[in-house]
This record gives sequence, structure tokens and C-alpha cells, in this order.
Amino acid sequence: MNSGDNEVVVDFPHLIRVYKNGRVERLFGSPIVSASPEDPDTGVSSKDIDISPQIKARIYLPKLTNDQKLPILVYYHGGAFCLESAFSFLDHRYLNRIVAESNVIAVSVEYRLAPEHPLPVAYEDSWAALQWVGSHVESKPGFEKEPWLVNHGDFEKVLIGGDSAGGNIAHNITLRSGSETLNGGIKILGSLLCFPFFLTSHDFKEDSLPSKIWGFVNPSAEKGVDDPNINPFVEKSQSLSTLGCSKIIVCVAEKDELRNIGIKYVEAVKNSEWKGEIELIDVEDEDHCFQIFDTETEKAKNLMKGMANFIKKCCV
Repeated sequence: MNSGDNEVVVDFPHLIRVYKNGRVERLFGSPIVSASPEDPDTGVSSKDIDISPQIKARIYLPKLTNDQKLPILVYYHGGAFCLESAFSFLDHRYLNRIVAESNVIAVSVEYRLAPEHPLPVAYEDSWAALQWVGSHVESKPGFEKEPWLVNHGDFEKVLIGGDSAGGNIAHNITLRSGSETLNGGIKILGSLLCFPFFLTSHDFKEDSLPSKIWGFVNPSAEKGVDDPNINPFVEKSQSLSTLGCSKIIVCVAEKDELRNIGIKYVEAVKNSEWKGEIELIDVEDEDHCFQIFDTETEKAKNLMKGMANFIKKCCV
């Protein structure tokens, strides 16, 4: 081994490390687990699918009690655009709970991560996954449809959502759907932004960890944390009035350093000319994405019930 192989060029302690030879060492995250024919705790079934040669996903189906068509939730996991996976233990357990509580089919997207695939790759993969869902409405030669979606999905009731970086992705996808057409003519009924990863130069100094991570995952961002993808309030950002859904829920937590920006986002959307409904869940005495790390606490269960109620309200 060359001495340069052990030379560290990027180091975020306890999160991620990059070596001179290009090797990436992820220090944070939960182990990869297999999909399950039937989760023993929730009765939810899951399997892994290929959306494209580059994009994979894990699809979840709740225990069926009748032949009704179910809403479809396209979900984007968190991890600062460079960590975690749709196939990780924490996300798998969490999606099982969300699917059981909400009675939806979920498509959890395995978008490609930075630094191997810097932004905007994650945004493009996430958009492509949503377009793939819409393609099931159409008849395209050679397109292989996913039976769970065809047999059990209601394509008139499509929602998207995500936690942290996934919440940021959901925001950007919702904006894009306001100006671009989705395959099959599908519409996003609701968008769930849980602890969304937003930054501003006013709230976060250039040398703060979140700002440094943003520069790491999106090195081409000319304005740093005032890039429109991470800062929805900058002048160059697409107007919030063009958000392409009818309902949004934003979840924040008292101890999360991103809380105030999440609340600011809700107020900005309300003050825009957007015609939809937005609501806020603010959880006391909890931190960032707490409900994923421990799904069994009372507050975690209450948050998931709040998300499930939002989904059901969108689909009435």
C-alpha cells in the first residue's frame, strides 16, 4: 500500500472521511439489512427493485385487508447527501412503521451519494424515481411495471417525503413539479418535510459543520449555503408560490439546530402566493430525526401518527 493511500484529505469526525486515493470511509450509519417478505412487528412486506441501472429502491406494501387501491409515498432518506441508505436498518425499520401507520405503498429511493456522486446527482436520481412511478400510468414499450404498484397503488394519490437531506430533496422535487410535467400526468398531493436540511449564511457561518458539509456534497455551488437548493429564501430561488402540491407538512424539533429555519420556511410559504395548505409539527425536547433512531418512544409514535393523519387528509 502506498503511503498516500492512508493520507486523509477530508475528515468530518464521526461522519465521513475521504483519502487521497479516493477511498471513502463512512463512519456514521446503520448496517444494511435485507428486505423482508413480512415484517414480524408490522406485517409490512418489502422487496428491492431496480428503477434504472443507476437507481435502486426498496418498495413496501402494508398488510392488505381488501382490494382497495392505496396511496403511494415516494420517500427520500436522510444522511446529509453522503450517508445512510434506503437499505439501512434504521430506515428499513422506520419505513415499516410509517407504511403500517399510514396504510400506503412506499417507494424508498436509493439515490446515489456524494462525494462519489456530488450534487445534483441525488436530486436527479430522486426526480427520475418519481418519474418512474408516473410511468406506470402509461403504456410504454419495453417498460417493465412493478406489480405492487400496478395492483395496489392509486396513482391519483401520490405523495413525497423525506427526513433531513431527504426533506430538502422533497422540497426541491415539489418545486420542480410545479414547473415540469410528471409522467402519466400524476400530481403530488402532499409533501412531507421532516427536519428539512436548509441553510442560510445568516443562520450558519461558513465554518460551521452544516455549511462545510454542504460545500463537500455540492462543490459546484457558487454561492455556498446561499445556493437555492439549500437556501429556499434567496432571491435566485424559484418562487415558493410555484410549489407543485396542494398540502405540505413540516416537522421540526426543539433541540434541532435546523428548527428555526424549518419554522422560517413554513412562514415563507404562507406569505407566498402559494394556494395550498401548510402545517407545522414542533416536537418539544427532541433533536434531529429523533423518531428514526428510536421508533418506540411516545413522541416518536405521536409524530408518526401526525404524519399518517396528514397523509390520510391529503387523500380524502
